Amino acid sequence: MQRGVISMFRGLGVYVVAAGVLLVGLVSSQQLRAGDQPRVKELIKNTCASCHRFEGKPDSRFKLKAPDLMWAGSKYQRTWLIGWLIGKEAPLYAKGYRWDLSQEPAKHMTVSEAEANGIADYFEKHYKDRRVKVGAFDVSKVTAMEVEFGRGAYKAHACIGCHVIEENGTIVGGPQSASLVEAGRRYNMDWLYRFGQNPQDFTPHSGEFLADATDPQLRAVIGFLAVQGVKDFKYYEPWTSKEFKTASVDRGKLLYKEYCSQCHGATGHGDGPAASGLKPRPAVHANMAFDKLPMEYLYNVVNHGGRAVGKSTSMPYWGLTIGQRGVADVIAYLKATFKGGAEAAGAPSGVCPQPRNTQQAPSEFLAKANPLPASAEHVQAGRKLYMETAKPLACMNCHGTRGDGAGPLGGGLIPPPRNFTCGATMKDIPDGQLFWTIKNGSPGTGMMAFADMRDQEVWQLILYIRSLAQ
Repeated sequence: MQRGVISMFRGLGVYVVAAGVLLVGLVSSQQLRAGDQPRVKELIKNTCASCHRFEGKPDSRFKLKAPDLMWAGSKYQRTWLIGWLIGKEAPLYAKGYRWDLSQEPAKHMTVSEAEANGIADYFEKHYKDRRVKVGAFDVSKVTAMEVEFGRGAYKAHACIGCHVIEENGTIVGGPQSASLVEAGRRYNMDWLYRFGQNPQDFTPHSGEFLADATDPQLRAVIGFLAVQGVKDFKYYEPWTSKEFKTASVDRGKLLYKEYCSQCHGATGHGDGPAASGLKPRPAVHANMAFDKLPMEYLYNVVNHGGRAVGKSTSMPYWGLTIGQRGVADVIAYLKATFKGGAEAAGAPSGVCPQPRNTQQAPSEFLAKANPLPASAEHVQAGRKLYMETAKPLACMNCHGTRGDGAGPLGGGLIPPPRNFTCGATMKDIPDGQLFWTIKNGSPGTGMMAFADMRDQEVWQLILYIRSLAQ
């Protein structure tokens, strides 16, 4: 694997802290025009440079007064930088940049808007980082799934140990270094990507952490940071690309034979040579209605693998192997070839009562009762999740629109999906068991985990599922 690095992203701010003394207020009573570069240069030299360095080699933060700005023209988004300089942005360091000297939050000096524009102009002209390749990270190609991968990698590689982010309305993480709550509005992602490749190129010997991560993992983390603080971020949808517009069923048929048939069988009956040793068994594609499934789900499961959508980890992520054209071609073949058919082997979905060997939830979950009343409002919210919005896939795609297990995917799963319409089965399943299964999935079956669903949404979904029982 290619070795990449993800850092704790320390040293990303622009505080002015000189030996514990704060510099607050305007630099001069004279207002600078945005285009008055000599005056801006004088302002930077006589004031900013008293704490920030604008030349020289990177050094440890423990030898600095404030972060280096020799690459400031590549580092910050202009709108954020101006907002910061005029005092409209939140503090970056809850514990101070030089936390070894003071752990009190510092306040950065402010300048006029004209001065801020002049400084931004000067940074862009004179302090570009030659190591940063423009276009190295394309924010317009960030997908929702990659952001979720990045969220996981951000935590797995301990970035959250020193940097705070916002999660479901709550600030989480260690407040030791620069806040990343507004990272998507603050940083130029080309610079942040280069910083992540080796943060010690920027602030050596400052406690910076080098993670053993691949380049795709680093890109996922940068994608995750790119959406922080950005309202209504527009995610890229790969299934709208030119590869999908020119997809070939014939090419997809060949790829299916070369790769997919190993598990799913030559005719999609789940009887490939690897199938006998797998649990859960490979899906029976011949019994699935692929043309009725959401493209987002099909793309994610083929490109990113079973793990990405809460399915079996035995399903590989094929995107790196066959490329985007290959993914498009395989999906075209699946949609054109498999339209749904007979029930999968074993008890059909509609059997009632429906025998199952679902793993029992821990006792603390079994004791839980649904805290929400079965009001029309909550039941309707659960219905919307079931029919449309649950991620990674709306429940009806497996369990069917009526809850009888006859969804587009249902016929191809072994064992078949739960039949929610069977009152004889449902009455014996505690609320806590349903809650735990929805959150964690059901090992050995096609039931995926909905780990990111909020607790209230899970309880609303359970209310709707209960309403389906006859």
